[in-house]
Order: sequence, then C-alpha cells, then structure tokens
Amino acid sequence: MLHSASLLLVTSLLAALPVNADGLYTKNSPVIQLNPKTYNSLIAKSNHTSIVEFYAPWCGHCKNLKPAFEKAAKNLDGLAKVAAINCDDDENKAFCGQMGVQGFPTLKIVTPSKKPGKPRVEDYQGARSAKGIVDAVVDRIPNHVKRATDKDLDKWLGQNEDRPKAILFTEKGTTGALIRALAVDFLGAIDIAQVRNKESASVKKFGVTEFPTLVLVPSADTEHKIYTGDLKKKPITEFLSQASKPKSKPASKPTSIVDDAEDLKPTASENQDTTDPSAKPIQVPIPAPPIPTLSTPESLDSACLASKSGTCVLVILPEASEPDAALPAPATEALASLAEIGHKHAQRGTHLFPLYAVPAINTRSQTLREALALADGQTVEIITLNARRGWWRRFSGADADFGAVAIESWVDAIRLGEGAKEKLPEGIVVNDEAEVKPEAEAEVEPDAETVEAEAETKPEADEQAVEHDEL
Repeated sequence: MLHSASLLLVTSLLAALPVNADGLYTKNSPVIQLNPKTYNSLIAKSNHTSIVEFYAPWCGHCKNLKPAFEKAAKNLDGLAKVAAINCDDDENKAFCGQMGVQGFPTLKIVTPSKKPGKPRVEDYQGARSAKGIVDAVVDRIPNHVKRATDKDLDKWLGQNEDRPKAILFTEKGTTGALIRALAVDFLGAIDIAQVRNKESASVKKFGVTEFPTLVLVPSADTEHKIYTGDLKKKPITEFLSQASKPKSKPASKPTSIVDDAEDLKPTASENQDTTDPSAKPIQVPIPAPPIPTLSTPESLDSACLASKSGTCVLVILPEASEPDAALPAPATEALASLAEIGHKHAQRGTHLFPLYAVPAINTRSQTLREALALADGQTVEIITLNARRGWWRRFSGADADFGAVAIESWVDAIRLGEGAKEKLPEGIVVNDEAEVKPEAEAEVEPDAETVEAEAETKPEADEQAVEHDEL
C-alpha cells in the first residue's frame, strides 16, 4: 500500500512538470533517445549493458551532465548502449514514475539477466563524468568469453560442432571490453575463447607468433583464418561475419529509431508492462549487502590469521575522530566497492575468497598496521593475505582510487595468481590448530573455468575514457 502511494505521488509530481518541452539531445547526438516502447525493445530486451539517463530539459544539472554523457556515449559506441528519456514528455511521465525516478538527472545501469526482457536495473551512484560513467558501464559488460588452456581448448573446440569458433591469443590475463562486446554480438552464432600466450601447445597449434592475435575457425573441417586488420570493432565484426552473422543487435545507436519496426510493435503484455500507469512498476534490485565485520581479535584470528586460513581480503578502517563519527569518504567507498564485487560473484555463483571489514576498535588492526608498515590509523587500507601460505599484498589505487573497477582489477589479479606477494612477518599468523571454517578457504590460482575477470579497461583520463580498440 505504501509502495502504491509512493508511486502515485511520484507520478503526480511528474505530471505537474512543464508540458512537452524539447529534449536535450538532438537526432545527431550519440545518445539514443527513448520512449517506453523503445526502452522495452532496445534496452530491456538487449543482450548488451546499457546506461539510461532520466532527465528534464529545464534541469540545470541535466544540462551540465550532457557533455560528459555524450562523451561517454562516443567512448562506449559498440560496447554498450547509452540512452536518455525525457521525463518532461507526456508519453514518458508515467514510465519515469514506474522506474522510481524522484529527481533529475537519474542514471540507471541496465544489465541483461538470465530472464529475457527482465534485466537487472541499478542506480548509478558514481562520478558525473565521462570517465566515471564509462568505468561503471565497462565493468558490467557481460562476459561470454571462454578462458581456455592447453588442457581444455580441444574439448571446447569440439563442443557445438556446427558453430564457428573464434580464439583471441593474448598476453593479458583479464578479458577486455571489446572482446566481451563481440562475444555478446555473436552470442549463439560464434563461440569465442581467450587463450594466454603461456599456453604454448595452443599457440603452436594455430601458428600464432605475436599477441594479440584473433583466429577464426569457420568449422571443424576447414582451415582456420588469422585476422590481420585494425583492432577496431567494425572491421573485426566484418571478419567474423564471414563465418556467421551476429544474432544480437550491435551496441551502437540505431540509424533510425524504427530500424526494426516489427520488434518495436508492443504486444498486449508489453503495453501493460511499460505504458499502463497502474501496471506493476519495474523493480530495482536491493543494494549489495555490506561485507562482514570482524570486530574482535578472536574473530579476525579465526577467520583469516589462523595457521590453516586461506586467502582473505581485509579493509582496515581508520580510527574515528570522535565517538559515533561517520567514516571518511575513502573508507565508505572502499566498503561499498567490495560489497558490490562480492555481491556480483554471489549472483553469478562464482567462488570468491571472503571479504571483511576490520574496524579500529579491533586491536589487531593496529598490530597489522605496524607489522606490515601500513599508513597510520587515520587512513583506510585494503590488504589480502594468506596465513596458510604466508604471503600478503597491499592495494594501492592510483590517486587513492577506491572505486569498484580499480579494486576489482586488483582482486582479479589475485585470483589469477598474478603480481608480486610479500612474506608475512613473524607473529602475524596465530598457531591455532583449531579447524578453520570452510568459508575462509580460497585458492589463489583457480582454474580457467571459474575466473571471470572483466575489468581490464582502465581509463587514464576523461579525454580517452576507454581504450576499446584494444582486444
């Protein structure tokens, strides 16, 4: 009842806005312009990730966001969809209310789910900059790329024998945005895998001599082809299309909003879902639950510092300036980022080592700071350690970057067994023979089936928000 009343209030407020004002974005803008019907066809039913801005043209903050949003759209062209809907327009007001819009601009990231037409929708809370938007969207591009090794590549090639295969040979351990976007485009048409350069048998089998190299295997009984063109999406798409056409609509702005007229004709049920103000509103998922807190020395010792403990990630929180004082912004961001990362893996069902917060009231936090030569108690620190194997690593984000993309790249490197580790000093590990809970166990070097490191692209500056020409 309360939810219905809130929805009615939001809808009433939107209805009171000025009528039929011109939108912010022109037809030549890289931003896709939506209404309720095209949202359903172009966004909700898409296999691609999207970010949608809900705005009012008279809104000053919306006008200020426009240059950054259009820059993000240009950088994400071919990778994800960037769209906007004018909540000032009569035909859109009820829909904006159903989407839970309570202020302008509201940005929502829409990610495909296992249920077609029912994507995951989450509010974007990051920086209102092209770089921030691109970081968040790239991070959520689905990963349908198989991570293959010498041991399982032949088995993968033998699966779905009637379907062409493409293999990216690369020196990198993470899966880039461009190859993930191509895998979405060709989902169900061409299976795509990624193989590291260290898989020598596979490299030799396909005659690969430099990295990255993209190989197309049209069928089991035909010779493979090596791509020699520019590492850009359009020519790569043309190369792969000689074996099979993409099944998914590309993540680019359509040349016409009615390019696929049949797809845009809503069914009766679609009309109910998108345009009827009395219809059940689209549900925004519950935010990621916070990571557990280890408030006592005993809980920290048992979970992560016992002699049999596996890999743990610890957020060592700063001391409060005064009782009941709020945490500083970097600490809050670090906790939120790790909560999001943990929630993502839980949703996928992939294994991830445990993530914990260690408050300053836990006296062992100061012991860790001193033993590991970390910063004083006024700053937040993120470390990972493995008491059983006796190593640790520290997260040092550039310019104190505690965003989810930067931290997840660091976490993925740990999962892949990459990067240097330092030896744990004497006295950190508790020589306790008690049984360690299974939840504290995690292997640093998982097999290729379980690793889904998605956040390779890391923009260095707003002007080059994503290097999506690189595989």
